[in-house]
Amino acid sequence: MAKEPQSPLEDELARDESEAEPQATEGEPDDAAEAADTVSEDATSEAEASAEPATEEDPDVLAAKVEELEQSLAEAKDQAMRAAAEAQNVRRRAEQETEKARKFALEKFVKELLPVVDSLEKALESMEDGASEAHREGVSMTLKLQLDVLAKFGVEEVEPEGQPFDPQYHEAMTMVPNPELEPNTVMEVIQKGYLLNGRLVRPAMVVVSQATE
Repeated sequence: MAKEPQSPLEDELARDESEAEPQATEGEPDDAAEAADTVSEDATSEAEASAEPATEEDPDVLAAKVEELEQSLAEAKDQAMRAAAEAQNVRRRAEQETEKARKFALEKFVKELLPVVDSLEKALESMEDGASEAHREGVSMTLKLQLDVLAKFGVEEVEPEGQPFDPQYHEAMTMVPNPELEPNTVMEVIQKGYLLNGRLVRPAMVVVSQATE
């Protein structure tokens, strides 16, 4: 059945109702979609901004920093080498002091024993023919035993008869003119000297030759 034609008033009312109804236009996003797109664009902008590389520093500033680091490294190496050298010197000095203490710890004891050796030597020299062979042999063996013990601990005699006078090891008691010897030659040893591991413990007391006038 054909639709009856509407009056102009009905057409106007139908058109107003159609315009009042909200209709989504094809291809246009609604408000929620537009808000989501806006948030996404803001997040993307922030990510891109954070991903931008830092501004490069001035090459002169970088060169200055490198030079400063190299200087600091060189100073640290120098300090380490100095500390190592100082530690080595301290260790060497400690070893030397220990060795010196070991070598010369008996110096005072040796000085106390030397008069005993002197007495035995004088006793042996003063024995006349009247002394028995057993006595001379006993004193000689005692003297030898004493000298052997001293030698075992680094003690050696200084008996410079016939040698040039050396003030570091000899003590001149007197000078006697002697044309048969060169001047400043040890003519006689009054008392022997002794060394302990090369160090003088007691100088030899000597008589030194002098040139004749």
